[in-house]
Amino acid sequence: MFAKPLIQITHIMANTYTQIYMHIVFAVAKRDSLISDRWVDELYSYLSGACQNRHHFVYAINGTSDHVHMLIGLHPTESVASLVKEIKGQSSRWINDKYLKGKFCWQAGYGAFSYSKSLIPAVKSYIDNQKEHHRHVTFQEELADFFMKIGIDYNPEYMMKGFSDVETHQTSR
Repeated sequence: MFAKPLIQITHIMANTYTQIYMHIVFAVAKRDSLISDRWVDELYSYLSGACQNRHHFVYAINGTSDHVHMLIGLHPTESVASLVKEIKGQSSRWINDKYLKGKFCWQAGYGAFSYSKSLIPAVKSYIDNQKEHHRHVTFQEELADFFMKIGIDYNPEYMMKGFSDVETHQTSR
C-alpha cells in the first residue's frame, strides 16, 4: 500500500534544485594593502573565472587594497570551505607568479554569509560600492558592524588577526 506513493514522489523530485547565494569576504594576510590598482581588475577576473570553472555563478566582486568581497550563486556540489580554499590558493599563486614574487598571502580565515534572492540587489550594490564605503569605514569597523547587524557573536581580540598574531597567540597558551 505504501510503495506506490513513494515511487510517485521519487519521480516528482528527479532533479536537484537549489538557490544558494553566498557573500564571501577574505583579506590579505596581516591586512597588508598589497592589492594594487594596477592589477586589481585582472585579479577580480581571475577570481571570477576560478569560481565559474567550479560551476559557481559570480554576481559581484569588489574590494579594496586589503580585502575582497564576492557574491556568488553556490553550486550545490561544493562546500563553501572547499571553494574558498581553492580560489584563495589559486589566486595567491597567480599573484605571486605574476606580480609580487612570493610576497602575497591571503589571511587564513574568511566570512561567508547566505542571503535570500530578494536581498541580492542590495548585497550586489554594497559590494559594487566597496571603495566608496571604505573611504569612511575601516575593514574592521565594517565587519564589527556587519556582525552586530546579523547577530554573529565574535571576539574582537581575534577578529581578522594576521598570521604572526595568531602564531604568537597560539604559542602563549
